[in-house]
Amino acid sequence: RPGLALCAGCGGRIQDPFLLRVSPDLEWHIACLKCAECGQPLDETCTCFLRDGKAYCKRDYSRLFGIKCAQCRAAFSSSDLVMRARDHVYHLECFRCAACGRQLLPGDQFCLRERDLLCRADHGPPPDGAAAR
Repeated sequence: RPGLALCAGCGGRIQDPFLLRVSPDLEWHIACLKCAECGQPLDETCTCFLRDGKAYCKRDYSRLFGIKCAQCRAAFSSSDLVMRARDHVYHLECFRCAACGRQLLPGDQFCLRERDLLCRADHGPPPDGAAAR
């Protein structure tokens, strides 16, 4: 289809013998498919992520749009083990009592106040006998 497609990057007609297709309907000149954040060329050797019509490398996509730790605000890698409290997600090493710094482990009782995790010793008994897991 060279000559018929319009580049999603520059808007120009693609007359090159080769083009890159991202998602079912976006086509790019090979030279135009770059990360919108860092400018890294995005070709067949790396993973490409799309958001709002812009292409991103994996690192920048994760940094800008990925879920971040509620404590340290850093992004997660695919190999990270995480802990969850309501809608907050934490690195294992960040899942600590805000008062005493003790790492909270699976099975520990804790309280979540605002963004602060508190171990049982630092938050006292749960209100109305409710479980604080």
